[in-house]
Parts: sequence; structure tokens; C-alpha cells
Amino acid sequence: MKKIGLLLFALLLISCHPNVKEENIKKLNGYWEIKQVKFSTGKTKDYKVNETIDYFQLKDNEGFRQKVMPQFDGKFQTNDIKENIKILAEGSSFFIEYNTKFGKWKEEIISIEDSILVLKNKEDLEYTYKKFKPFSLK
Repeated sequence: MKKIGLLLFALLLISCHPNVKEENIKKLNGYWEIKQVKFSTGKTKDYKVNETIDYFQLKDNEGFRQKVMPQFDGKFQTNDIKENIKILAEGSSFFIEYNTKFGKWKEEIISIEDSILVLKNKEDLEYTYKKFKPFSLK
């Protein structure tokens, strides 16, 4: 019985995701490219090539997200539509709250590192992003 209890405790520890630290939220700033979507069924969809990437700009936990299209000259093209964002702390979790004239929603920040970002929405879709690296024709 003792072994079963230890096994269940170990599984509980493994299943919990690490808490996102507040000081890491600033790593959200910059260009992020979608890498994979994990569905609630466990299936995944990988993205090899992306025409658009997400640009996040935060200052004092508020800012915007904008879809941009990288160009071969290193510049970005955009339609100038920005989604206002705000970082919210709820318990030990952090969320990005999006606000546009069309709606309001939020995604949980599951993980944020220098080169990987994982967000989860209310439909249990988990989005994994990687830091965007500009094209180089050289």
C-alpha cells in the first residue's frame, strides 16, 4: 500500500507544470512563431512554415499582440490590427488577457523560456511557439 501511495504522489508531481515566474513574463516581448498545437485529445499538429508570426510588446504587464509577415529583406509587413493584452496573475498562474472590439478572451501561460512559449486556451488547445529567427538569403 505504501508503494502505491508513493507512486500516486510521484505521478502527481510529474503531472503538475512548473509555475511561471513573474520575472520571466518580460520574455514574452518579441517575435514568436507557432511550432505546434496540441489538442485536448492528445493529437498534435506541427507547423513547418508560417506566413505570419506573432509580435508581442509589453510594458508594465500591458501592451499588444500583432500578426506580422516577415519579408526577405528582414522587415515585417502588417495590417496594423493590434490586440490589446494584459498579463493577469491568478493564484500561481499567469494569463494573457486579449481585448479587441470583437471580443475578450484569455490564455494561460504554461511555460515561458528564452526560446519556447506554451499557451493554453479555454478549449484546452495548447499552443507551442518558438522564438522567430529572421530569414537569411546569405
